[in-house]
Amino acid sequence: MKLYTYFRSSAAYRVRIALNLKGIKYDAAPVHLLRNGGEQLSEAYRAINPAMLLPTLEDEGNLIGQSLAIIEYLEETHPQMPLLPTDPAGRARVRSLALTVAADTHPLGNLRVLKYVTGELAQPEEVKLAWQQHWLRTGMATLEALLAHDTRTGRYCHGDSPTLADCCLVPQVFAALRFDVDLAPYPTIQRIHAACSELPAFQQAHPAQQPDAE
Repeated sequence: MKLYTYFRSSAAYRVRIALNLKGIKYDAAPVHLLRNGGEQLSEAYRAINPAMLLPTLEDEGNLIGQSLAIIEYLEETHPQMPLLPTDPAGRARVRSLALTVAADTHPLGNLRVLKYVTGELAQPEEVKLAWQQHWLRTGMATLEALLAHDTRTGRYCHGDSPTLADCCLVPQVFAALRFDVDLAPYPTIQRIHAACSELPAFQQAHPAQQPDAE
């Protein structure tokens, strides 16, 4: 199994966490998002993933893009250490929490969006940073409300075992800290992040621990 990854990619970070939680061995194939104009834009990588986005999982000849699709694939093919609850309502809640990050928040701070802000829209760096911080705060506020006001939230996002939602929460916190977003208004997120950070699966997936870390 091979994972095309970049150490600071939030989407790849999610998949690394899931792989580690399930104890799945994989080979990391780094794709640098900035070097040489972005290695993800090369013809070689375009042949692997026409969207030219990370991550991509290669397994038994199958190429799978989109982090949540990859994690669902891992869930179906490696059911040990399940990342989704057994009940339909619980599964829907975990997916909803994950999508709050992966669909509603993260794409607005994606590299290609930010390059458009400073490129075609000709906005200065301070406007780009304000854009990032605004959407990070908006997403964090939504996630905090969903977690803090639901009795199904436990030590982790849903109960007392890590789920798909935690795989998404932790990289989003990393992004927020990287861009100087104050986490004080989000105590539930902070508490869950701290609990996740105690687990080796999350520690080993951290960007600083990756072979391509700079």
